[in-house]
Amino acid sequence: MNFLDLIFSALQSLRANIMRTALTALGMIIGVSAVIVMIAIGSGAQAGIQSVIESIGANMIIVTPASSRNRGVQQGAGTRQSLTWSDANAIMEEIPSVKIAAPSVRTNMQVIFENNNWRSSIEGVTNGYFEARGWSINEGRLFEEDEVNRGAKIVVIGETIRKNLFQSQDPTGEIIRINRVPFEIIGTVKAKGQSTFGQDQDDILFVPLKTAQQRLLGGASRVPDGVQLIYVFAKTAQQVSLVEREVEELMRIRHEIPPGGTDDFAIRNISEFLDARSEATRVMSLLLAAVAAVSLLVGGIGIMNIMLVSVTERTREIGVRMAIGASRKDVLSQFLIEALALSLIGGIIGIIIGISLSQLTANLAGWPLRLNLSAILIAFGFSAATGVFFGYYPARKAASLDPIEALRYE
Repeated sequence: MNFLDLIFSALQSLRANIMRTALTALGMIIGVSAVIVMIAIGSGAQAGIQSVIESIGANMIIVTPASSRNRGVQQGAGTRQSLTWSDANAIMEEIPSVKIAAPSVRTNMQVIFENNNWRSSIEGVTNGYFEARGWSINEGRLFEEDEVNRGAKIVVIGETIRKNLFQSQDPTGEIIRINRVPFEIIGTVKAKGQSTFGQDQDDILFVPLKTAQQRLLGGASRVPDGVQLIYVFAKTAQQVSLVEREVEELMRIRHEIPPGGTDDFAIRNISEFLDARSEATRVMSLLLAAVAAVSLLVGGIGIMNIMLVSVTERTREIGVRMAIGASRKDVLSQFLIEALALSLIGGIIGIIIGISLSQLTANLAGWPLRLNLSAILIAFGFSAATGVFFGYYPARKAASLDPIEALRYE
């Protein structure tokens, strides 16, 4: 028998038991599609995290207050009010590697415009904040230096605020009330959309730092000129570690912390934090891909099982083939081709389903779709190899049958 005859004969045998063929291929379909989906999800998550790093800035560190204690009980990170606007100015002036040092405070309040209202995050910032956090103006303008220093009652709003309070109306120049204080809208910032962590980044308003301290927070801060965060932007990504050390030394001097004393502040390296999260996502993706690979293994075992049953059912047929001139090699090849066809059919359908599910998952999660061609090829190749590996034993068993005994088999 030539090779084309073997393929035709193998496909006829699979077609004769179409339901069995479909159920046997199901293991391969699930395995291949699962591998593709899991790797696509992992790659998409990593791409999303990378976009966060780029939007925040790989050369960014954040200085936060440390934990406070109340009757011996730790209140948690950021509860001690120890940072001031002056600390940010000192960091900017005394550390040459620092490009921007932007202090900020944040609170949540009701925002009112005519008959519409919306509760949103209010952030008191300086001009450097917008560049440090990657915000750019859409309409209008940003703050001027003297407006920040004198505490002008002006505000720049995000896209979510504009949509909910003004719909299609141009908000520039309109007056809104925050905590019963009137503010003039001088501009809007370009939309950023949701972060990787699911937060609406556009649901925010920006006011000058001194305005927030004096008119919105009021007596909430026990530290004069107190701020909640200081965003420090190094001139280059390579200088981040140097800036981190210099900021720590400067803050310890300014806050008169003795050697060996406990810092009243904390420094977080955003790039390291997100890199760690990215690595955790990668490891989880590999774990999920390994679990998906087990599905391929189970599918292979299913192929072996069905092929062994097929050999038993077709023993007399094998005897007849051998009696009329088919060699053991022909029988071996036919059963191997059947096993390979099962795995390849399952692999092709699995690729189609895997790509479709990856697209659906990316749309639902809001991640960019990252289909890895090498992962698709590996999954398909692995499914083919699984078919050959698990199909060889049944094929060898069929080829080793004694023709006379096979003809007598009932």
